[in-house]
Amino acid sequence: MKSLQKRSAAILKSYPTVDEKYVQMLLEQAIKNDPHKIIVLDDDPTGIQTVHDISVYTDWSYESISRGFKEKNKIFYILTNSRGFTEEQTVKVHRQIGRTIAQVAEEQQWKYLIVSRSDSTLRGHYPLETTILKEQLECYSRIKADGEIICPYFREGGRFTLDNIHYVQYGDWLVPAGETEFANDKTFGYESSDLTEYIEEKSKGFYKKEEVLTISLDELRALKIDEITAKLMNITAFGKIVVNAIDAYDLKIFCVALYRAIAQGKYFVFRTAAGFIKELGAISDKPLLTRQEMITSGGGNGGIVVVGSHTQKTNNQVEQLKTLEGIRFIEFNSDLVLEENRFQEEIASVLKQEQDLLSQGVTVVVCTKRKLLTLEDDSKEDALERSVKISDAVQSLVGRLNITPCFVVAKGGITSSDIGTKALKVKRANVLGQIRPGIPVWQTGGESKFPQIPYVIFPGNVGEQNTLKEVVEILLTK
Repeated sequence: MKSLQKRSAAILKSYPTVDEKYVQMLLEQAIKNDPHKIIVLDDDPTGIQTVHDISVYTDWSYESISRGFKEKNKIFYILTNSRGFTEEQTVKVHRQIGRTIAQVAEEQQWKYLIVSRSDSTLRGHYPLETTILKEQLECYSRIKADGEIICPYFREGGRFTLDNIHYVQYGDWLVPAGETEFANDKTFGYESSDLTEYIEEKSKGFYKKEEVLTISLDELRALKIDEITAKLMNITAFGKIVVNAIDAYDLKIFCVALYRAIAQGKYFVFRTAAGFIKELGAISDKPLLTRQEMITSGGGNGGIVVVGSHTQKTNNQVEQLKTLEGIRFIEFNSDLVLEENRFQEEIASVLKQEQDLLSQGVTVVVCTKRKLLTLEDDSKEDALERSVKISDAVQSLVGRLNITPCFVVAKGGITSSDIGTKALKVKRANVLGQIRPGIPVWQTGGESKFPQIPYVIFPGNVGEQNTLKEVVEILLTK
């Protein structure tokens, strides 16, 4: 695969602007009479990075899906956390979800669309998940899926697609995604930055890059909505459509054409990052959250920040957080996972320190070892087993608390999923909004271990060096 050059981020401002009010009006008109409920299957808890006042369900039981369909909102989320699954687990879960959605939709007489929300840096079980969803749709809903929309745009995280190449922004530069640390992911690594080539690579050649339909920025900025609609109308046999985007209005324009094609009988499955969902649902903008909007009770206990992510961005953010006065750091020696007795003693010791400090009104930051444990002649199975054991221990540092923290922050996708579902025992949460761009906040449900507290889900790959510090400062400043 050929190496691509990075580009100046100045190119993002070089495209012609559009009449934003006009485009917004077109989108609202297009969506007004659309009869579909939109169900977002989120492969980790960070996919709510762009929405607010939306429900997230942490299981895919009949009861939860039924409740989601009965809501007045057009959109609801189901957290699958499938990025932490094996392929076998992913197949099983998506088959079950597909069947249950079809059953509930038929009972309640709903049409629906399914969005597979995944990582804006292209990691995840692709094309496995959307392939399974297509099969379930066609088996249980008698729907024929004409095409699949691929759009990993996520402005808040600096992820842009132009000329079909997906980029990650680092300062003043756009770096092709295939040249970043994310492409070296041990489980979901890839080589291609050109999304047409990425689809061919990930499908092992089943879908050829030459067969992938693309929607260019030039088409979008020229408001060629009729032409884009015509392209979508010609898609068959689960053909792939790549949407270029560097701004929310690119997605709004595309969604106008999309809804027009859907109104004429076309059906699509979606594989997107968080940015697309906001525009698909015409969800309004909302200012960043204040402390007063998140912390509604007057408890005098401290908050807790748990850091599990090992990305370099997270490590840099942790170093900046250490400059914030009035908080206490505790290092959880996760390397002791190799010695069972000492590992359990370490968990108990950290837990006691947390509780003592929280009860004194002190906010605590708990970090795993910042250097990943690696062993010579290690097997994937052993490494996974250790990782699961450490993750279970980390979530227990919240789940075993007998003092209610005034807030919880989790850094990292797997960490935030485990803490939300296992430690906090959330079944349904309301998305309050974002505390900083791309960093969502749940309000925990009444059934959870700590009801009605703010739970900040901080992705490992989002934010600048000071962002974690800024988040904690906002939560602490009364």
